[in-house]
Amino acid sequence: MHNWFQCKVKYERNGEDGSVTKVSEAYLIDALSFTEAEERINEEMKPFISGDFLVADIKRARINELFEHEGGDKWYRCKVYFISLDEEKGVEKRIATTMFAQASSVKEAVEVLDKGMKGTLADYEIASVTETNVMDVFKYEAP
Repeated sequence: MHNWFQCKVKYERNGEDGSVTKVSEAYLIDALSFTEAEERINEEMKPFISGDFLVADIKRARINELFEHEGGDKWYRCKVYFISLDEEKGVEKRIATTMFAQASSVKEAVEVLDKGMKGTLADYEIASVTETNVMDVFKYEAP
């Protein structure tokens, strides 16, 4: 099971015209604690940012599943309801979960999500798909 943290990194980027702009970007990190998340985002960002950068914010991201797609350049947050029947009361029960899908468009995100959910036995319904500001996702890899 993954423990996801959303980290916000602030730094100054040099533009093509020579101007310097302040940038704030969000990343997802798979870590066990806030301390490990901060350490890992620092290590992951060092090769990409020249100069100083600041880890401005770290918060827990409650993500149940993450579906990667090589052709995708954006990350989409998908709210999905699992539907089950409460046989005692005879009513439909919906359990909300949050999933992330990597895609190039909302339509493709739905396709990636459906493909990832293909093997599940539970009935589900996609409630919403929204584009996020997450730039990249760093999964934990054992050394």
